Order: sequence, then C-alpha cells, then structure tokens
Amino acid sequence: MTRKRDKNGQFRGGARKGAGRPKRKLSEGRASEAHKVRPTLKASQPVHVVLRATAEVGSLRCHEGFEAVREARHSTLRLEDTFRIIHFSIQRNHIHLIVEAKDRKALWKGMQVFGISCAKQLNAAVGARRGKRRCGSVFADRYYARILKTPREVRNCVSYVLNNWRHHGIKSEAWMGDVWTKVDPFSSALAFDGWRERPEGKRFKSPPGYDGSWIWLPRTWLMTTGWRRYGLISFAEVPGGGDE
Repeated sequence: MTRKRDKNGQFRGGARKGAGRPKRKLSEGRASEAHKVRPTLKASQPVHVVLRATAEVGSLRCHEGFEAVREARHSTLRLEDTFRIIHFSIQRNHIHLIVEAKDRKALWKGMQVFGISCAKQLNAAVGARRGKRRCGSVFADRYYARILKTPREVRNCVSYVLNNWRHHGIKSEAWMGDVWTKVDPFSSALAFDGWRERPEGKRFKSPPGYDGSWIWLPRTWLMTTGWRRYGLISFAEVPGGGDE
C-alpha cells in the first residue's frame, strides 16, 4: 500500500511502526493467536480448536462452565449440515473442541455462534455469582485451530482432548457430591465409544446427579474409522506436549 502525504505534508495510511493490535505484556498472559489467513479446510478433515478464557472469568471447570458450554453447543444446532462439535473438554482456563466443518467459512461461522453464546452464558453465571452484572470479554484470544489430516493425528488428538485433565495433573473431580475418576466429567468422554476399557456395544452408566451432554456423531472417515487403525484409547493415557 502506497503512503500519501496530507495537506500538512504528513504521511497517512500504509504500514507503519506501532500500527495494529498492541502486543501483550508477559504479565498479561499468553499472546493472541496470529491474525493470518487460515489454511484451506476440506470437509473430510476434522479440526482441533482451542478457546482461551480471560483470568477475570475464573475457572471454567465448574457446574456453570459446563452448563455454558452445553447451551453454546445447542446454539449451533441449526448449523448441523455444515458445522458439528464431535468432542469437547473444559479445562480451568480454556476449552478444547474437535469439530467437523464443511469448509473454512463454515468453521468460522460455527465458532462465532458457539463463542458468542458461550460468552453470554458465562458472563451471566459470573454476574449471578458475584451479584453484579458482567459484560466484559470472556475469551481473550482468536481461537486456535489445527486441521487433522491423518488417522494418527486424529487418534492422538482425541486422546489429548478427552484425557486432557490428566495432562494437567487432575486425578479426580467432584461432581454433585459424587466422585467420578475414570473419565473427565467436564468433557464428552462419557459418550465416547472408543475407550479400550468400555465393553463393546455397551454404554457407561452416568454417576448419580450427573446431567450429561449430547454430542454429534462424526461423519468423516477419519473420525469414524480411520483413527481406529492405531488402537482404541485408554483411560490411563496421559497426553504430553504443550501447556494446554
């Protein structure tokens, strides 16, 4: 872009030092995702998505956080033909999703609908808990998205998302007064049929007081069949790599 001088002889427009979004200081937490054009997405490729919450919201691993994510998923029902959330897990300050989307635009639209709904739900919950309405930002960054292109990538990602609580060193979680230690209650793990320890053709019994959540059944070959080439996933797997 060519820079032009105004009537006072000053340059206006174009690239210049200090322009654009200001960089975060280390004390303000992790920097935002880079604002660059996302790669082309094929309908046959699942996507791993991460949304990071601001510190002011507090921990997402609570009843209110689970309810907010569930309602946000409901808000994407009308997008079922182009955007589907297959798996999720809620950690203290971020949310993991594995989604299927028709293309890059469908992914953006689905995440916009999900993110806006989830932010509204969380702000309402925080406001009710503190006795003061909250309407500030909930998610600090542009969402992170990684396209999964191979069966091994998908298998590793599903294990990473559903066993993410073990990655963070959480060994058990209290839920409605009951302790559920086999799978993460703040995730879609209870509905997952690819656990090595799960009897074939049978479903896990929900703990007393646990109000689970539905998920979409996958449609892509990578999510339904391909990843199983590398073996079912165990409760005991502890994902490594990264800090999320």
